[in-house]
Amino acid sequence: MGQTYSAPLNELRFVLHHVVGDGVISALPGYAEYSAEYADSVLEAAAGFAEGVLAPINTSGDRVGVTWTPTGVATPPEFKAAYERFVADGWTQLRGPTEFGGQAAPKVLCTAVEELWASANLAFRLCPMLTAGAVEAIREVGTPDQQQRFLPKLIGGQWTGTMNLTEPQAGSDLSAIRTRAVASGSHYLLTGQKIFITYGEHDYTENIIHLVLARIDGAPAGTRGISLFIVPKILVNDDGTLGKRNDVRCTAVERKLGIHASPTCAMSYGDSGGAIGYLVGEPNRGLEYMFIMMNAARLSVGLEGYALGERAWQHAAEWARNRVQGRGPQGPVAIERHADVQRMLLSMRSGVEAARALALYTALQLDVAEHGTEPAARQRAQARADLLIPIVKGWSTELGVTTTSLGIQVHGGMGYIEDTGAAQLMRDARIGPIYEGTTGIQALDLVGRKVGRDGGVAMFELVSQLRTDLQSFVSGESETFDPTTSILEALDHLDRATISILDQAARGPAYVQAVAVPYLHLCGLVLGGAMMAKAYRAATALLQTDPAFHRAKRRTARFFIEHLLPAAGGLAHTVRNGAECVVDEDPGRSNG
Repeated sequence: MGQTYSAPLNELRFVLHHVVGDGVISALPGYAEYSAEYADSVLEAAAGFAEGVLAPINTSGDRVGVTWTPTGVATPPEFKAAYERFVADGWTQLRGPTEFGGQAAPKVLCTAVEELWASANLAFRLCPMLTAGAVEAIREVGTPDQQQRFLPKLIGGQWTGTMNLTEPQAGSDLSAIRTRAVASGSHYLLTGQKIFITYGEHDYTENIIHLVLARIDGAPAGTRGISLFIVPKILVNDDGTLGKRNDVRCTAVERKLGIHASPTCAMSYGDSGGAIGYLVGEPNRGLEYMFIMMNAARLSVGLEGYALGERAWQHAAEWARNRVQGRGPQGPVAIERHADVQRMLLSMRSGVEAARALALYTALQLDVAEHGTEPAARQRAQARADLLIPIVKGWSTELGVTTTSLGIQVHGGMGYIEDTGAAQLMRDARIGPIYEGTTGIQALDLVGRKVGRDGGVAMFELVSQLRTDLQSFVSGESETFDPTTSILEALDHLDRATISILDQAARGPAYVQAVAVPYLHLCGLVLGGAMMAKAYRAATALLQTDPAFHRAKRRTARFFIEHLLPAAGGLAHTVRNGAECVVDEDPGRSNG
């Protein structure tokens, strides 16, 4: 049995046009031609590629994996062909700036499109995702020569990009990086090892552009002494042609739990004297620059969580429709008729819908922050996006693991068998809460850099706006369910928990850190719930246009609010009261 996938176009249109409100895009400079019709046409084309090209090779890619040789890494044959078509169809250009050959589509639309790639074939999607991040970093802090030399080929898809941070002794603690950079004329020579480098070597393209963190000799210790370098696999001549092979090679590929068709590489720089690298920006500001790429990746990884959840739900729902077990009043029934199976399917679907809406709302803030006409509005949108990105990354990827696990549960014992395809989705999803910063790191970023640094202003403003929006919702006289009360109560929980986070910070960082992850989950749950309340309102207004679809939207929104949102109270209690029992615990004391 294989995995089937149907691009959720109606779901994406509903969220874009009626929940998130992408209509504001057309008022931004440079986007006057943006419309719902344009967005729908792009999504339809992307759906065709996802369903027809990427999804059919997902299972075979998982089974075949990648092969390392001393001369390179071979990906599954169908993947190279899919990448060539991906480039030919112009998908690598969608997000890129127009001055270097891109189409500069709004981030909110790109985020919707990228869900389709991640659902259809996550292992494939990781390559263009990292390339897009490299483009953003070089565009923002690279020199004009670096931009002209590298961006057109990266955006055109002829070359791909990577992010090189982790070393054997330096995982999340980047202060421990040992890779060295020595000045040599107009460039530097790098020596060192990097591990866990996604698509560090492959056979898709003729060149790979590595963005590498390294320490210039004599630089300060710790993160203050880290610089960022562009290190091409093949050196690029002044006229844009390719020169000689650089002193960089892949020494191994990791054997992993999931994403088997995505090469995770150990890289060695400078085995024969030094890999030529070009300094990006100023010395010793590399980690700051790398965060440009990392923040783009964190939003992209967040969407992977619910994208895999969407595919797991589709797979489980199809299984439940066809798997006959047990009896009803009229005889044997499919398991979708059992109330507990319905509950699991609704848990999967409603969580995905909430996470999707929150991620697209976040992407919309990035568009307003970059293109808004008023400085105050741009600043407010950027602060809101910065606040939401760690929530989207942490909450959505954890939700992806939970949702794909439920997909296995719906299948029962057959879900544990690889042939059904349910297990691959969970294996692929499990990396989400780990890479680009673990859930714990996202939570520390949220409570420290985002909530703590501005005294909670961005969070309080967001909660206040959502509260105002939701209070304006008036249920019809015939309504038997009104989401407003529950959501307003949940927003109150979030307000009080945020105040508690700020108060506990005064006691010392350990007290905040002890409840940072519960706080992140509280934020995701409550803000996702607010998006579902908006969805319920929109579906109610549109009920007569497509009754079956919008009744389904109301059902999943209600389920989220009545089944999942109540956990907000418990999480808020943990945030307010749970720090001391962690901080006061002696980790060296015996449990006996």
